[in-house]
Amino acid sequence: MPAWNNIYDTFNPIAFHIFSMPIHWYGIMYVLALVSALYIGKYFVKRDKLDFSGSQLDIYFIYVEVGVILGARLGYILFYDTQTLYYLANPWQIFNPFQNGEFVGIRGMSYHGAILGFLLSTYIYSKKHKIALGMIMDLVAVSVPLAFVFGRIGNFLNQELIGRETDVPWGIFVDGVLRHPSQLYEAILEGFGVFIVVYAYKKYQKFSGELLLVYGVSYGIFRFLAEIYRAPDPQIGYVCCNFITFGQVLSLGMSLGVLVCWLYLGAKNKKIKNS
Repeated sequence: MPAWNNIYDTFNPIAFHIFSMPIHWYGIMYVLALVSALYIGKYFVKRDKLDFSGSQLDIYFIYVEVGVILGARLGYILFYDTQTLYYLANPWQIFNPFQNGEFVGIRGMSYHGAILGFLLSTYIYSKKHKIALGMIMDLVAVSVPLAFVFGRIGNFLNQELIGRETDVPWGIFVDGVLRHPSQLYEAILEGFGVFIVVYAYKKYQKFSGELLLVYGVSYGIFRFLAEIYRAPDPQIGYVCCNFITFGQVLSLGMSLGVLVCWLYLGAKNKKIKNS
């Protein structure tokens, strides 16, 4: 598989230019992820006959897009970036796509930060527009996983979040070192895998909003497993046992936190039904 193994030697992460501004494949994949999540959501609204109009979903999409982008960027700065204090002192630089007068785009996004941004924007939307929070959460849980596949493919095309060293025949050479294509493992596990778990659980759902809890637990577990093959962030390294990454710690912590919340809400719902 020599062509595949050396794909980074011939593939250009820049898709095209608009005047002198480079448009990266990663940016295109990010847009596809957002748009596909919207249309997958519209499909389930129509199929399940949810009390959620297309115009309401379009407005919610704007809320979530803003929340996710803000949360992802701020999360990266707080959790991963080595220049956190610089950005806190110069907040206008957080979304500055230029460095030394050259357009380089906005780099550094955190999934866990995006989750926080999503939760906050969803809560604000639910309160302001008086749409049931649980229904929104269930819809998001089945709409996001497949769209997330585009994001991980974007990471692969952008030659970032590289895998750990390996000798498997499908490995990718990065700077002369054969590595796992861990971004694609994550696309399969965090995208298709999570969707299968959430969709399969729909027929066992006991209360409104439960599907998002299923999503949170399954995503954390799959992300933890996928990161076994992903190299740690170079500015952080391994945080435990020369093996565990910071992303794994955050993912496992998220799964445990959501599981506790799930058990609590499940017990509360059962108590309400029995009263």
